[in-house]
Amino acid sequence: MIKNIQLVLVCCFVFSLMSVSIPSVGYACSCASKPAVQEELEKSAVVFGGKVIDIREKSQFNPKKTVLFEVSTAWKGGASTQMLITTGLGGGDCGFDFEKGKEYLVYANESSMYGGKDLVTTICDRTTELVSAQEDLTILGEGKVPTEKVNLEGKLGGLNPFVWILAIGVVGILVFLMLRRRRM
Repeated sequence: MIKNIQLVLVCCFVFSLMSVSIPSVGYACSCASKPAVQEELEKSAVVFGGKVIDIREKSQFNPKKTVLFEVSTAWKGGASTQMLITTGLGGGDCGFDFEKGKEYLVYANESSMYGGKDLVTTICDRTTELVSAQEDLTILGEGKVPTEKVNLEGKLGGLNPFVWILAIGVVGILVFLMLRRRRM
């Protein structure tokens, strides 16, 4: 019995060590200069103005922030009333520092820069606070009010997939040990 407990503890320790030692991708951020408004509009998948409703940070294994926006005006790429945008945490990963409650003009593209295939914006894009975007707003002209009512609040969080892998591994080991014990 004591040997089984020791084996379980050793396996848990090994899995914990493995999950901590999985290397993550590191990025260094370097932006020469921000592109012109028209150039950024053409290369972006979505361009919209909106207010930050919520921000969720995920710092384990793949540091990033997911930001939920209430969209007020759209110029390109969708007519949803809410959008999820991913960015880094800052400090060399090009992450944009969004603040809850503030309004922004957001330029974003589909990218796997921070893991999954998300809409991403960085400090190298023309994304800025809406009050500072007069040049952009003049060139962009009148946008469209979003028509597709969506609620993306449920898609904002979730457990890290590595936590699930670790939990399944531990449960698998426990089941194996219980089955082995029954055979003895």
